[in-house]
Amino acid sequence: MSDSKERKTLEQRHQMSDLERLRHSCAHVLATAILRLWPNAQLAGGPPVENGFYYDIELDHRITPDDFVKIEAEMKAVVKANDTFEKQVVSREEALEMAKSGRLGALSERDAVSQFKVDLLADIPEGEEISIFKNGDFWDLCAGPHVGRTGNCKAYKVMSVASAFYKGDSDKQQLQRVYGTCFKNKTQLNEHLERLEEAKKRDHRKLGRELDLFHIDEAVGQGLILWKPKGALVRRALQDFITAELDKQEYQQVFTPHIGKLDLYRTSGHFPYYQESQYAPIADKGVLEKLSDEGCTCSQLSNMLENGEADGYMLKPMNCPHHIKIFDSEHHSYRDLPVRLAEFGTVYRWEQSGELGGMTRVRGFTQDDAHIFCTPDQIAEEVQGCLGLVKKVLSTLGMEDYSVRLSLRDPDSDKYVGSSENWDKAEAALREAVQTLGVDYIEEEGEAAFYGPKIDFVVKDVIGRDWQLGTVQVDYNLPERFNLSYVGSDNKPHAPVMIHRAPFGSLERFVGLLIEHFEGKFPTWLAPEQVRVLGISEKFTPQVEEAVAKLTAIGCRVRKDVTADKIGAKIRLARLERVPYMLIIGAREAETQSASVRHRDREDLGAMPIDEFVQHIQQELINRTL
Repeated sequence: MSDSKERKTLEQRHQMSDLERLRHSCAHVLATAILRLWPNAQLAGGPPVENGFYYDIELDHRITPDDFVKIEAEMKAVVKANDTFEKQVVSREEALEMAKSGRLGALSERDAVSQFKVDLLADIPEGEEISIFKNGDFWDLCAGPHVGRTGNCKAYKVMSVASAFYKGDSDKQQLQRVYGTCFKNKTQLNEHLERLEEAKKRDHRKLGRELDLFHIDEAVGQGLILWKPKGALVRRALQDFITAELDKQEYQQVFTPHIGKLDLYRTSGHFPYYQESQYAPIADKGVLEKLSDEGCTCSQLSNMLENGEADGYMLKPMNCPHHIKIFDSEHHSYRDLPVRLAEFGTVYRWEQSGELGGMTRVRGFTQDDAHIFCTPDQIAEEVQGCLGLVKKVLSTLGMEDYSVRLSLRDPDSDKYVGSSENWDKAEAALREAVQTLGVDYIEEEGEAAFYGPKIDFVVKDVIGRDWQLGTVQVDYNLPERFNLSYVGSDNKPHAPVMIHRAPFGSLERFVGLLIEHFEGKFPTWLAPEQVRVLGISEKFTPQVEEAVAKLTAIGCRVRKDVTADKIGAKIRLARLERVPYMLIIGAREAETQSASVRHRDREDLGAMPIDEFVQHIQQELINRTL
């Protein structure tokens, strides 16, 4: 039923949750319905995924949302039939014969071979069980498990259709991917659909346009964010906030270039261990001209760059190697440690165009990155400081519903650098640290960075979605790869331990999340415009400008509106633009040096002396009140 990448081991299948089993079964209901409507459809894979399932289909008819009603009507008939999901274990030869006769992924034998099923059979390892599942007239190659009957799949909905390359390979044929969702009952389904509607209202791409925060332009490139003035103000407020916290912890700010030599990344291991996520190397201009004169092909040049036979550069995928070189530019004693280097460093990752999404999945992003070089006996205290910083960020923004994940290496994988001894020490240090947080955590094998284990904070937003944000990593390996050392109390050289940490992670992703979390209604301290002063008419411009001057003097981001529009229209505009506070000044307010104060959510707060409001908002900004 699914390709080799999606197939589960027997152990994993047994661990499939009840909801996954239901969605797995509903995918068969969807496939049955589609084949009833379009008997010539060729089915590929149809696994359960987060919040639903999908089926990949090759079909001459282009499925559109207009078809969803009739697909769901046919699914209803399949559910009403209440057919049993019957399992048959078959030999490889029997399964292959059924696929070649067109019987798999079909309602009956047909002239066309079930080519996708032939291909998927080849992906099943020798000796592994091969099973066929049948419901009604529908037969499919499938590992299972399923619910008992089609009648169990009552709460479902066809959600969307998109293009997808077979097995995710752009060199293979393009299929139609029909997404659906399924829940145990109609109440859960409706709650899910309501959350999706709420998510649409909060979509940062929609709000980003409406609030004029950022822009993505094809002429610049997909996945590359243009921060507009209002969005830049939000970003700057976040950077100022974290910088103040870094100053308290005695971090030193640094700046590094956007590219580096390939040899730098060969030493760090990013090239080749991180190669799939990197932009292609950039050939040195002198080398490029020389090789061009010699008739070197692009393919030959690429091989020479990869093999180290030609000089080149690369857009930096991470800031770590640059910070390592700053540390290594000086001699250090154990008395100098820890050394804490911080940077708002922009890095570049190659993401497939289909995986890009507004600000949350991009190709160029800025990390609130820092690296701590310390002695082994300083690890516990330094990691605690990093974890405290992440907790401070999340509590300040009211994001205190989070879980913690300890990401470890897979000892059977070859994608990690360094000795087992170093990995054991790093994992033990993080396990000890995470246990002091006082929150539940899970351990996930195989999710570590290639150079070290990490603690990830997974935050749940106001509509229940999970986001991986802050991260802290302990690394014994990169210092060894770069031959870093400090002089210990025994006057001998020792390798420092390196701690990587980023409370925000990516500023682009973090701001995208905040837009959705707050529905564009940022807390006052974070809002691009914090107060708008509105004059009832133009004759109150002097009083409006006086109020603006007082607010500006305390660092408040304030604008005036003394246009000829009616006051109702001015208020509506300020609310549409999510301005936290409006001060309205007319004849009575001008006479008493006060203003009528309105909040974007709490309506009319009544009259207040201007000076009193200035003091109020000053405290709100200082305390970063939510």
